[in-house]
Amino acid sequence: MSPRTRQLLLLGLLIAVAAGVFVMWPFGGATSRGSGTGSGPAGAPGAQGDTGFDIRLEALQRDPGPLLAPDRNPFRFERRAVESAPSRPSRRPAVVVPAEPEGPVLPPPPPPIPLRFIGYLQPRGGAARVAVLSDGRGNVFDGREGDIIEGRYRVLRVGNDSADLIYLDGRGRQTIRLSGQ
Repeated sequence: MSPRTRQLLLLGLLIAVAAGVFVMWPFGGATSRGSGTGSGPAGAPGAQGDTGFDIRLEALQRDPGPLLAPDRNPFRFERRAVESAPSRPSRRPAVVVPAEPEGPVLPPPPPPIPLRFIGYLQPRGGAARVAVLSDGRGNVFDGREGDIIEGRYRVLRVGNDSADLIYLDGRGRQTIRLSGQ
């Protein structure tokens, strides 16, 4: 037998012995605790069959009583209903919440302006910039600051990357960013 084979056989034997000791370790400690003869009283530690746990089987046989109806829905977030003693009258006055908001009802805001800012023109000679706007249906409009576009919108300002437009009646000011299309 070669020395390499002898070493492997010895290693396998050591592993087997270590596994056996590891598996049998808890049982060896339990038998060394008592004499195993049962000479002590039945309830004393070290008596035969003593596991070290206090087991009360009669507690499992008791009737739990009638089942009560649940007092809350576990699928909804709400406070648990608490039975309280008769309450004293509150010293704070009750808060009255108005049913309708006070003040006039404001009209809804105007719809967004459907134009896109696709660019601007800078004429020579220091004239004002001209905004180039599109309605998305193939129509292209151009206008300087103060011009009226499509009979509904007024151009307030033309910048490098945006144009400000407003409805003719003075409501609904919107800044339209440069989209390039």
